[in-house]
Amino acid sequence: MSGERFYETPSAGSRRSAPTALRNREPIAQILGEWLPRSGLVLEIASGTGEHVVHFAERFSALDWQPSDIHPDALASIEAWREEARLPNIRSPLVVDASSADWPIDRADAILSINMVHISPWTSALGLLDGAARLLAPGAPLILYGPWLSADRATARSNLDFDSELKARNPEWGLRHVEDFSSAAAERGLQFVDIRAMPANNSMLLLRRR
Repeated sequence: MSGERFYETPSAGSRRSAPTALRNREPIAQILGEWLPRSGLVLEIASGTGEHVVHFAERFSALDWQPSDIHPDALASIEAWREEARLPNIRSPLVVDASSADWPIDRADAILSINMVHISPWTSALGLLDGAARLLAPGAPLILYGPWLSADRATARSNLDFDSELKARNPEWGLRHVEDFSSAAAERGLQFVDIRAMPANNSMLLLRRR
């Protein structure tokens, strides 16, 4: 992933906060309740501030949660939120570069990635798929949330503007096409299963390991 990172509020010590995470965490959790396994280990790729993983660990206490990120400031924020929450089912954050083949974890019962693939090079999206193919058992889910482009759905003007903004910041960034991602997933033994419309012109994607 790129060394750049979006944060919507200034740092207050190690712990950071993103207003979008506070707004979208409950709609995401509602879909996760349908798609996650009842027990096991959920690996979150690019955990950002750490607010999502704390909320989900509280909501789904039968699951163990493994946050991760590549950015030092994000890792510090995740750990700060983890220490404050004191939940027994959140593990210490790992350094995971999605684009690398060397992840410091060899299995997961589900993988979750929120708002990563459009704010990173396409190689990171492909690396996420490669990692899911390595770590997940047959039938286990890979779940993604964020803004997507699709031939079957009209794209909101705000998403097109956001895509232009991302590409102006970094030419390797930008909204991804569901069809391109699904095709790359199929090449790696992952089947596209479902897409759900979410608030603010976002979507959640469900893929499963064949």
